Amino acid sequence: MTATDRARELTQAAAEAAVDKLGTDLMAFDVTDQLAITDVFLLVTAATDRQVAAVVDAIEECLREDFDERPVRREGDRENRWVLLDYLDLVIHVQHSEERSFYALERLWRDCPRIELTLEERR
Repeated sequence: MTATDRARELTQAAAEAAVDKLGTDLMAFDVTDQLAITDVFLLVTAATDRQVAAVVDAIEECLREDFDERPVRREGDRENRWVLLDYLDLVIHVQHSEERSFYALERLWRDCPRIELTLEERR
């Protein structure tokens, strides 16, 4: 099995929203063969706590306005070091750069297929 078209569409939109708020080092993994609870993990890095919050807000706003989607669960927004947004088919991890380096979630999912994201370079 592979991620649904809807999950891929949400992933692309969330990635674009994250980049608009200077999110970096984006990686998306198709985890359908590994997990029954979701299709895609999207990892995003932000340089500061405030930037983590800005990226999370931008993603939520984009998915709410463009797709009428709201996360069923949101965790970690008090500290803004690692915020998890769960949209069922898509789980988004927005991490402060220190947490991203320390936990290196991409190592856990490296055996899963990567989903290519089409993102414009920022100038």
